[in-house]
Amino acid sequence: MNHWNILVRGKVQKVSFRATTKAVADQLGVKGFVINQPDGSLYMEAEGNDFALASLVEFCEQGPDRAEVSGLEVQKSNEMKNFKNFEVLKRLK
Repeated sequence: MNHWNILVRGKVQKVSFRATTKAVADQLGVKGFVINQPDGSLYMEAEGNDFALASLVEFCEQGPDRAEVSGLEVQKSNEMKNFKNFEVLKRLK
């Protein structure tokens, strides 16, 4: 299991990016969360195996139909948070 922090920039809000990301994460067995950032980007923390996380990042490079991804940053971390599921958050807890 690995923990990745992912930041997605571009036209990624108000295009169902968070909901679609949750659906993809659930299919892949990835746990964590996704949240809108005040600057218009999306931030997520995701935990899973290498294949599942790489597949999630591959989805995020394109996003849903109406999204226009202009940048993607992935930071791999050793800090496991042992999330129970994948959530769409309105604000950080």
